Amino acid sequence: MAKRKYWLMKSEPDVYSLDDLEKDGKTCWDGVRNYTARNFMRDEMKIGDGVLYYHSRVQPMAIVGIARVVKESYPDPTQLDKKSYYHDPKATAEKPRWFMVDIAFAGRFKRPLTLTELKEDPQLEGLPLLQKGQRLSVQPVEERHWLHVLKRAGFKE
Repeated sequence: MAKRKYWLMKSEPDVYSLDDLEKDGKTCWDGVRNYTARNFMRDEMKIGDGVLYYHSRVQPMAIVGIARVVKESYPDPTQLDKKSYYHDPKATAEKPRWFMVDIAFAGRFKRPLTLTELKEDPQLEGLPLLQKGQRLSVQPVEERHWLHVLKRAGFKE
């Protein structure tokens, strides 16, 4: 059995918040148009992997809860939809370029862990989110960082 992996996924709360995920129970993570983020979803994310849910482009930006991967990679249909903001004219049904996974709500932190707090925590050194210029919407998280974030949030899996 493959070792469980951990991820951080960013979403703007006005687009799809943790509240939305909790209400819906699960969702597809569509619209990713960065090749590195796509490759993480397509090639590495597996059912059961943990996800830190991060609200971006809001003040304060923060990790607000967790989710789980519940469906592995499959083609993102928005790439073929000419009316979609995420349409890609180079993609075809036979040769899709963009992939997505499904995630399910797994819990909410009692209080958000803000980006400022995370940056001040020496135990989170090396967390990709905290690296200068890091803008990926899907990024890997080391197990030690995952466990520390959950501990800081007072969250038990």
